[in-house]
Amino acid sequence: MSKRRVVVGLSGGVDSSVAALLLKQQGYEVIGLFMKNWEDDDTDDYCSSRQDLIDAASVADIIEIPLEAVNFSAEYKERVFSRFLAEYKAGRTPNPDVLCNAEIKFKAFLDHATGLGADYIATGHYAQVREINGMFQLLKGEDGTKDQSYFLYRLNQKQLSRTLFPIGHLYKRDVRQIARDHELPNFSKKDSTGICFIGERPFREFLNRYLPHEPGEIQTPDGAVLGRHLGLMYYTIGQRQGLGIGGTRDGDGEPWFVSAKNVAQNILIVVQGHDHPDLFRPALTAVDLTWISGSAPHCNWVYAAKTRYRQVDAPCAITSIDDGQCKIEFAQPQWAVTPGQSVVVYESKVCLGGGVIAG
Repeated sequence: MSKRRVVVGLSGGVDSSVAALLLKQQGYEVIGLFMKNWEDDDTDDYCSSRQDLIDAASVADIIEIPLEAVNFSAEYKERVFSRFLAEYKAGRTPNPDVLCNAEIKFKAFLDHATGLGADYIATGHYAQVREINGMFQLLKGEDGTKDQSYFLYRLNQKQLSRTLFPIGHLYKRDVRQIARDHELPNFSKKDSTGICFIGERPFREFLNRYLPHEPGEIQTPDGAVLGRHLGLMYYTIGQRQGLGIGGTRDGDGEPWFVSAKNVAQNILIVVQGHDHPDLFRPALTAVDLTWISGSAPHCNWVYAAKTRYRQVDAPCAITSIDDGQCKIEFAQPQWAVTPGQSVVVYESKVCLGGGVIAG
């Protein structure tokens, strides 16, 4: 009987490297696949893809697996980056990692791996898959500080049935220790941050190359003008830094926070104090819904939800699901709920799915 073949997305980072190593040890036929998905201004200043490929090749050599490099730049630009820009242009704050996972890592990548005869694909995500009676569930990663199920909520049954998360049961410290024990050269490599596949770069400067910026007024909720903003796309709800309105109107020393955007009039609305009532929302509406099981959860059951990555799970109830949207009400008002970001619903450790916050 031939070994089951798994294609691992080998990014050059320690997580995917250990994922590939563990699969090899478990007896799979492992193929590494390095994805290059961004070519515009791909320089060493901002994008580390050249070094990442070198690191991936070094790891593949040590654990003795073949490595293929594939370019999904066209797919990324069409399926992810174009939507990313459209959301910013509309005054919302999108989550590119969610789109990237759904459209590239678990669609274009899966299609390519299928063409290589793969039974499964695997990544270095901190998440887990469980099968119960032929249905596949997405579970949180065991390491709560690294859990990445939030970014994977758009995966469907077909994708989960073909996906392995080899390090989902491990803590980050253990992953690094395994890499060190097996003398992988990237055992201490810093985790990547920044925009998915684009890397770390000056955000305003980067966005300004693709979208025209339209400066406008910064106002309080009652219409008092405090200054000028550089363009609504550069700001997000809850933002404190970079507002350029030093000092305080009332002289009480409280900092200013972005509480809303008036896109129609190009006004950025700010309030004073982290705990200002305008920064809290008791409920939200989500659109573009995706439920992992293929069917919506029960209404008015007690669930938990995140409205941003690294947020503590907030008890909530889905009070209505209708016409492709749902309303979620929280037990306690949530801070800085941001249109364009994702709300992801959980039942204990099981990720049920979610949608894009509309308001």
